[in-house]
Amino acid sequence: METKLNELYAFLIENRKYNFELQNNYYKRILRNYEDSTDRLIALLYETANTQSRPKIDKLKNFHKNIFENKNSVNNFENFVKFLNAGQNVNFESLFLGLKKQEGWGDKTSALFVKVIYHIHNGQYDEELRIWDSVPNFNEDNDNLYLPVDAVIINIFNKMKKQNWNFRTINKKLSEIENRKKLDIEVWDDLWFWGFINQKGSSDRSFEWNEGKYWMLFDSNKSQDKIREIKKKSAQFNSILNK
Repeated sequence: METKLNELYAFLIENRKYNFELQNNYYKRILRNYEDSTDRLIALLYETANTQSRPKIDKLKNFHKNIFENKNSVNNFENFVKFLNAGQNVNFESLFLGLKKQEGWGDKTSALFVKVIYHIHNGQYDEELRIWDSVPNFNEDNDNLYLPVDAVIINIFNKMKKQNWNFRTINKKLSEIENRKKLDIEVWDDLWFWGFINQKGSSDRSFEWNEGKYWMLFDSNKSQDKIREIKKKSAQFNSILNK
């Protein structure tokens, strides 16, 4: 399994531009229409919570009401982290830990939200997407990001080694890779893109190019040249998993 993980990581590093384009389009679609930073934050919270397959609406209602009633507590990164997780360090891991304690939130959605916050403030994405000016740089010594693990990611890991994979065990496995950096999780996040467009079936999924799923991604590049290019890259991705 370690060999496949290393090969997958090399593939992801080589092909970062494809998911970057998708994510940049997605972030612009949900955030750029809001001039007020708090409105952008709230839009992102709603969008992220709604990625759940079965959102706990009554619990999320309480969370959203709390945000609206305490807007002064979310006007910068530090205040938001303290609002969610009072007494902890002001960093990305504290944001994750605080958010997953909130009603209606869990590991995957909390990790997904934190990943987006990191992305739109790390200088790689359009400046207009930033929510706050106060977001710290990621510190390898005392911070952590977590991979947002869903069924797509679990299926990839089951293809490599059949076992009871979940959010905790997958993130633990990735943390144990030799010479790994904590920020490598941001690279592993691209795994979802390639896994989603290369799975077919429901209970027993096969790994092969699935153009229908690519077209289901609203923010994907729809040019035929780009689709052919991604299909060719997908063959490389699937060859790693299927051998």
